[in-house]
Amino acid sequence: MSIDEKIVEVGPLQWFYRETNPVNKTDKPPVLLLHGLPSQSFTWTAIMPDLAAQGFRSIAPDWVGYGRSTKPDKRDFSYTPDAFVDALTGFIQAIELDRFYLVVQGFLASAGIQYALRNPEKIERLAVINTPVSGNIKLPWKMQQLGLPFIGDMMTQDPLLVDRTLEGGSGQTISDKDLDVYRRPFLKSSDAGRSLMNTVRNIQLPQSMAEIESGWKAWTRPTLFVWGLTDPWLSVEPAKKLVGSLQNAELVTLEQAGHYPQEHWSEKVGDALITFLRRQEVK
Repeated sequence: MSIDEKIVEVGPLQWFYRETNPVNKTDKPPVLLLHGLPSQSFTWTAIMPDLAAQGFRSIAPDWVGYGRSTKPDKRDFSYTPDAFVDALTGFIQAIELDRFYLVVQGFLASAGIQYALRNPEKIERLAVINTPVSGNIKLPWKMQQLGLPFIGDMMTQDPLLVDRTLEGGSGQTISDKDLDVYRRPFLKSSDAGRSLMNTVRNIQLPQSMAEIESGWKAWTRPTLFVWGLTDPWLSVEPAKKLVGSLQNAELVTLEQAGHYPQEHWSEKVGDALITFLRRQEVK
């Protein structure tokens, strides 16, 4: 199953995204997959063919500032959660998504949850994979350093930060072939490092988590939490509490997976997603 690579212009922003289409036509809503820090849409490429094989169209963009998407100057794009939500809104409109399944993973992908809570009529179902979902969550020190004055400026220009962060979060060794993809934007220009630094400096986790915590109270769409239990940065406990409080939620845990389960446990993550997306909703 091939994965198409596409570009769409949304005002001054250029979004790169990957897309798979099922062999046979289907009336199932598409699946939108959002990556975290310091990742790219490439993180979903092991799962996207499985979704297509089960009849789902899937779309995985590089966030603005990441991968092969535009990396605007901070004077033109504030790199705050609201800026990412607004940009995502424009992307969704540009590719004409009406109602869709949303899958998020990682820091920054919480902006996808904020989009969902602000636009529940667009979301068929929500899947959350090792993503900040509640208050008292702090950005891990490994990422905080990327936003520090002087230190951050230097660290974010080092392509090896990708290795240190992705392998540190997952507890796994990532192949050189995959690391080449993740390093490439940092090797091409200094813009990728500056975008990452500006994101870390403006991530506003306390405000975002306050909005998300409040928003869950009115959330009724079917929701799946998939959690790698060896994640050094995010505990499963907030997800467990949410499953107990939300109307229609479930939790799948992966005992040996870390912060990026879709990278190293893609088959299990894909199975959990497909089971959840195919399940008939109980009215």
